[in-house]
Amino acid sequence: MFFYLSKIFWFFIQPLNLAIFLLLAGLLAATIGRRWLAATGSVLAFLILALSAWTSLGAMMLNPLEERFTRPPLPEKVDGIVVLGGGFEGAINLVRGGYELNSGGDRMVETAILARRFPTAKVIVSGGTGELFLDGEGDAATAPRLFTALGVTADRLILENKSRNTYENAVFTKELATPKPGETWLLVTSAFHMPRAKALFDKAGFATVPWPVDYRTSGREGIGLFRDNPADSLQATTMAIREWIGLIAYWLSGRIDQPFPGPGG
Repeated sequence: MFFYLSKIFWFFIQPLNLAIFLLLAGLLAATIGRRWLAATGSVLAFLILALSAWTSLGAMMLNPLEERFTRPPLPEKVDGIVVLGGGFEGAINLVRGGYELNSGGDRMVETAILARRFPTAKVIVSGGTGELFLDGEGDAATAPRLFTALGVTADRLILENKSRNTYENAVFTKELATPKPGETWLLVTSAFHMPRAKALFDKAGFATVPWPVDYRTSGREGIGLFRDNPADSLQATTMAIREWIGLIAYWLSGRIDQPFPGPGG
């Protein structure tokens, strides 16, 4: 139920969709003579789009998430690597059978680099299909094609293809990994996603070393207008809002212990 409610809520609340719904509400209000409601809906829609696409709001919201966990020195020995899904174009790969990467593809590239550096480490790819309406191939199904092409043999891969969200990533991955005391496992995911992911893996009893990748901010953006192109700014704002809402929702539901988890717990 949590999965479905979160997807439906996010469909309506993400900036672009919310602006569209506000514009639609404004048009409907105008047709029945409610000029004040029509103007209010239009102004709110404009503010949402303008702040999301023309300002550095998204970067300012993403940066604290990305700075929460810094990448540690590389351990001398690594027993396993866990990479969370979200790096492939699932709909395209389902049809074309390739391994097209999206803006989160650094997760997969960095995992391949780590796997080559630690040739005895297991590699767990955690990610099924987490969409309600879009048809696509889960990352765990696509990943073997990419990793074998990059020289990571298939016998090292463990594929977790049932998870639909980060909570299920943690629970299902621990079942497959069966980590032993003293083992070192790296957790690879986007830097802005690391606080929620690390907290969920800790809650599941799976000790990992955070290895953040896929940074979206430099930390130097500051407050201002037109610091990036509008499409990237809108995407950054959307991802930031989604991640902060996810942290609060997981905290309120008891799935993580703090609303903003950090290295201290």
